[in-house]
Amino acid sequence: MTGIQVAIVGGGITGVILALALEKRGVSYKLYERTPGFTEIGAGIGFSPNAERALNVVDPMVYKIYKKVASSCPDVDYFQWVDGHRTDDIIARLRIGVDAFQGGRRSDFLEAWSERIPIAKAEFKKEVVSLRQKADGRVELIFGDGTLDDADIVIGCDGIRSQVRQFVLGKENPAAYPRYTNKFCFRALLPMKEAEEALGSHRTTRRFMYNGPGAHVITYPVAEGTLLNALFVITDPNPWPLERHITSGTKQEAIEAYAGWSPMVRSIVSLLPEQLNKWAIFDMYDHPAPRYNFGAIALAGDAAHASGPHLGSGAGFGVEDALVLATVLKAADDEIESRQWKGGKAQICCDALDAYNECRYSRDQWLPGATREAVDLFQWSNKEVGQNHEKFLERVGKLYSEIWNNDINKMVEEAVNKFKHRVVERS
Repeated sequence: MTGIQVAIVGGGITGVILALALEKRGVSYKLYERTPGFTEIGAGIGFSPNAERALNVVDPMVYKIYKKVASSCPDVDYFQWVDGHRTDDIIARLRIGVDAFQGGRRSDFLEAWSERIPIAKAEFKKEVVSLRQKADGRVELIFGDGTLDDADIVIGCDGIRSQVRQFVLGKENPAAYPRYTNKFCFRALLPMKEAEEALGSHRTTRRFMYNGPGAHVITYPVAEGTLLNALFVITDPNPWPLERHITSGTKQEAIEAYAGWSPMVRSIVSLLPEQLNKWAIFDMYDHPAPRYNFGAIALAGDAAHASGPHLGSGAGFGVEDALVLATVLKAADDEIESRQWKGGKAQICCDALDAYNECRYSRDQWLPGATREAVDLFQWSNKEVGQNHEKFLERVGKLYSEIWNNDINKMVEEAVNKFKHRVVERS
């Protein structure tokens, strides 16, 4: 085999989409997941318009599966923000479009997509504990069970607590780890029948965000309209240990956090189960990685640029990463096959990852900071905007526009051109 071999570390959404993109393009790969099966932490998830377009370019079948699993909202859809502290009135609306930004359960998307990955191309209970650059340019993967494997390229898609990131940046480097954003959340999937009885169908068939001081709530339908996904985000002045992102919580804590809020918000809180998980929100804003590629190793998705959930775009940016990676790796594969590269194969692989980094780094690094700005707007802590609804919509609109209006085809074309430019420079 003269073509490249890719090792994907991590079987979350970014890793699975990368695998499917490589599968479509005929690039050899193997995916390694540390758990017994494909898993994704979290409840509901939405994919923004840019992510939808990227999924279609990854593979029309991948996009078709997404549309089948997603819970659509009727007619032209909007993001709608509500004064959740006092009046329950809608204070701002931002047009998304027909069937745009659809959502669903993370597990449903992952299950449907992962079924398209050939059994022989995924290995489970494989936790990478170390990586070693070999003399021939390939990378050796050392697993916790004592086994070894190697590949021309390793892509770390292993999430916010990425072992691959720690390896390439160094375990003593602050940039190897995420930081607590002083926000945590409660997540819940609420039975739609109960939600409609408590809130009315006008507040359960579309997505709403309830803004207020130091907290906010997001709701939208998932699971073909049988469940209402609810996310309660609360500002927390206390520290949170890096080692544990999830801890136990109670409904009473949520009741106390939203005491004095509007009747609608308190009704949503009333639907919560008595026992809840508290999810700490970490990100990579404080200590960003200086780049995403390190020789024949690269980072993608949350492993590269983890952000909070407040703009609903972390997974979508991971899809964009996967598409660009698959594009440049296919170009590298073709280059090697056509010229029968031998000694230069490792350099071609590095060229491809250089092109990926150049194409993605600036946009990806923008997201964690933009997400922090967004949550300040939602929770009325932005002193310049405060509760001024016009200024709020203007600022929020700019953030979403930057995310949604990414030209996916242009992005792919630029990635290939950047790779080819590097190859030509050395010819």
